[in-house]
Amino acid sequence: MIKKKPGEIWKLLQFPGWRQLRKKYAVSNHGRAASYDKEVSIDGKILNGSLTTGYRTLNLHRPNNKGTIYIHREVAKLFCKKKSPRHKYVIHLNHKKLDNSTKNLQWATLEEMAAHQQSSPEKIAYKVQQRIKASTSKGLKLTPTQVKTIKKIISDPQRKITYKQLAHKYKVSEMTLYRIRSGENWSLVNI
Repeated sequence: MIKKKPGEIWKLLQFPGWRQLRKKYAVSNHGRAASYDKEVSIDGKILNGSLTTGYRTLNLHRPNNKGTIYIHREVAKLFCKKKSPRHKYVIHLNHKKLDNSTKNLQWATLEEMAAHQQSSPEKIAYKVQQRIKASTSKGLKLTPTQVKTIKKIISDPQRKITYKQLAHKYKVSEMTLYRIRSGENWSLVNI
């Protein structure tokens, strides 16, 4: 039996193949997940689930389906209103992926989600760390002078060299070049 929290509402999860499972599953507006036979409040059991890239998930193996269900998405589907069909992504307002309560979830567009990710404490700490590394040039494969050259080459509309060739020349991955171009890495180095 599950002890109900004040103001907690449970809703049945309905996903492809849910009727073929032995148990029923539900999520609450507090972000909790449970399995049950008859009713959540009578024979329900709280599920911890698994962690997939930091998100709480349930792995429910159903016929012809991979089985991974992201709890935050299911809570949002059942309790949070979408502003428009473009709002396809669910963000955690406080950047805590394990806080799946409805007050922490919001539907977002791709652009809104990307902007929200850039303001996460982890992302900000990463950028600070990269700036420190860049200023000391310790432990880095590239120097600021090399990055300046790379930025010039990448921004040149008449460029003849490919990203693959450029990566090989500077002994870095192509992804590093894409991150330099987007400003994720080396944003303080200007052309």
